[in-house]
This record gives sequence, C-alpha cells and structure tokens, in this order.
Amino acid sequence: MPDPVESNPSLYSVVFENERVRVLEYRDVPGDRTTPHTHPDSVMITLSGFDRRLSVGDQVREVSLEPGHAAWLPAQTHAGENIGSSETHVMFVELKEPGAPSKDAALGPA
Repeated sequence: MPDPVESNPSLYSVVFENERVRVLEYRDVPGDRTTPHTHPDSVMITLSGFDRRLSVGDQVREVSLEPGHAAWLPAQTHAGENIGSSETHVMFVELKEPGAPSKDAALGPA
C-alpha cells in the first residue's frame, strides 16, 4: 500500500525525519478525500477539531475529534474523507521500528 506522502502529496507533508521517527502534517478542507494508504505505528495529535469517515476494506467508521487530542494508532491501512464543516489539521509521529499491522487496529483519522 502506498505511503501517504506519495499517494496524497497535496494533503500530507513531512515536517521532520530522522532514523527513528517521521513527523507528518496533514491538512484538508471539507469534502477532501485520501486514497488508500498505510501508516506504521504512530502517535496522532489533533490541532483542529474535525469529522471524518474512515474506510478499511468494507469497514466504514465515522469519527469526531476535538483539538488537542493525542492518541496511539497501531499500524494500519485506510482511506479517509472530511465529512464535516471544518478544516482538518493533524500531526502524526510515525515510528520507524517495524510493527506489523493489527487485524483489529482502530481506524485512524486520515
């Protein structure tokens, strides 16, 4: 599955990277969608509140998050859509140590 920076370059950007972590910034506006992409184990920090629809295969989940929310996201593959009325602004701190995607991984925000 593609890297989000490669598959969705207008929405994701790398703001820091070293041998242990990569930090991504994600921004979108209402109606924007991502194509399917993969994240390794990550910490997500929401800088804005937003509403999203997340899809993994035939599973669909809608989430609403407030600004200032920090959460652990296990490795996963998903696609997302901004279904709210506000812009999304999120930071992801991706770990570079290998971690296998979990079959029961929670759907992440992007």
